[in-house]
Amino acid sequence: MKRHPLAAVGVVILAIVVAFGLFLAGRHPVTEASNAPSPLVGHAAPLFSATALDSSATVSLTALRGRDVVVNFWASWCQPCESESPELSTFAWQQSRHTGGAVLLGVVFNDYATSARAFERRFGALYSSVLDPEGNVANAYGVVSPPTTFVINRHGKIVESFVGPVTAAQLTSAVNAADQ
Repeated sequence: MKRHPLAAVGVVILAIVVAFGLFLAGRHPVTEASNAPSPLVGHAAPLFSATALDSSATVSLTALRGRDVVVNFWASWCQPCESESPELSTFAWQQSRHTGGAVLLGVVFNDYATSARAFERRFGALYSSVLDPEGNVANAYGVVSPPTTFVINRHGKIVESFVGPVTAAQLTSAVNAADQ
């Protein structure tokens, strides 16, 4: 009995699909951000001024000098940003309870203002975000995808950077080490 050549191709394709499925099933999901080897770490943070998402006020990184600042790039279409959002709000709330606590500032990455506002309403952000419609802030920081987070010490130097959904514990640890 002669085998049909397409049957052999089908068996090979099926074997590849099954192998890929097993590979994906064995992967562990990323549950927290990893330290990112940004060339900006150890250098002065790029300064920026941008319009606040929830008003027409201008927010300036220069005005925050003297405080530790966490800058988080996020987008409403970013699923890991959804996972990260409660952690960021927890961190912002914890820091607001301490005199001179760190300031968390979100930067809307490659997104529409209306979508970003809807995201904030849905997830109840406890921190301010700014718009970056031209991508100038993201470009200055070398951000290629959200979520990406930078920790800036009170002297304006970037001391840590993270790629992926960061946790409140990671941020607290980074901020505590920021000025040491």
